[in-house]
Amino acid sequence: METLQRPKKQPYKKPQAVRDLEAMADIDNQQRHPNIPPKYLAKSKYRDDTANGLTKCIVDYIRFNGGQAERINTMGIPRDNRKTVTDVLGRDRLIGSVEWRTSGTTKGSADISATIHGQSVKIEVKIGHDRQSDAQRDYQASVEQAGGVYYIAKDFTNFVRWYKERF
Repeated sequence: METLQRPKKQPYKKPQAVRDLEAMADIDNQQRHPNIPPKYLAKSKYRDDTANGLTKCIVDYIRFNGGQAERINTMGIPRDNRKTVTDVLGRDRLIGSVEWRTSGTTKGSADISATIHGQSVKIEVKIGHDRQSDAQRDYQASVEQAGGVYYIAKDFTNFVRWYKERF
């Protein structure tokens, strides 16, 4: 019987843009801690191959270049309905469940909200085969109609190229 095997995932190769960001972060770290010799400061590490990693790269890059940026959490809020009870044999048991309450953010909000040179910028992070939802397309249209900038980031190298061209 033949078994299907997934193709081996290529090891992550850090792009030059990410290495440049690490150098920027190390300089920023040295400036914030002038009394600590540089050899004792931890080296900064970034990756752009996951949504969380790419988001962190973008937020920090904007900050290091004089802008303001923050990650927007649209996940929702967990509500823990569990409780511990003691059964007839004296053992503690956890019963109940965790429910997720919807977030108070606007439906379709971008992952990053930033102000760059006085301009409102919203950045949606998409990795791999991830695509915009209808709510995200509606949100993009409302941002652009109001005069803001909306960008879909798929990797850090292209984001840096767009950033340098735009700002």
